[in-house]
Amino acid sequence: MTREELKTKLIENHKSFISIINSLSDIDFVFSVNEKWTAGQQADHLLRAVEPINKIFIMPKITMSVMFGKANRSSKSFEELVEKYKLKLSEGGKASGQFVPPTIALNEKEKLLQQLLKAAEKLCKHLDDFTEAQLDEYILPHPLLGKLTLREMIYFTIYHVEHHQKITLRNLEK
Repeated sequence: MTREELKTKLIENHKSFISIINSLSDIDFVFSVNEKWTAGQQADHLLRAVEPINKIFIMPKITMSVMFGKANRSSKSFEELVEKYKLKLSEGGKASGQFVPPTIALNEKEKLLQQLLKAAEKLCKHLDDFTEAQLDEYILPHPLLGKLTLREMIYFTIYHVEHHQKITLRNLEK
């Protein structure tokens, strides 16, 4: 995907997720089955995943390069990245540490969803600071997938919100 396609897909997927969460009843927003995350916790987790990416994307490129290095391979395709993520999940990978959401109260819903959309929009703006080549040149760490190029991290973020949208809907099937 080109940078413009990445931006479009990032916003589309986040808006789709937010629309679904906004459409939930109050009961469904806080509903949990078998200790699975509520819809609110799913949203909070996504915000916790996007915010650190935004922080890295505003670093000077030299700092990013010194801290994380540069790619020694080509970026994977979107499909290859998704398959790698699914494999890690099937091997027992899951969110940990700062990415695990606390309990989310109903009165936090509107603010949380606004923050999530704003974070996705901010990430799109940060993409404008990188050329197509630089998206494949710079790397950053992912807690489950290891070192990813910036392009791969955006692929992950695009898929990640879709993944949690599916989980949210599945958890609400009664």
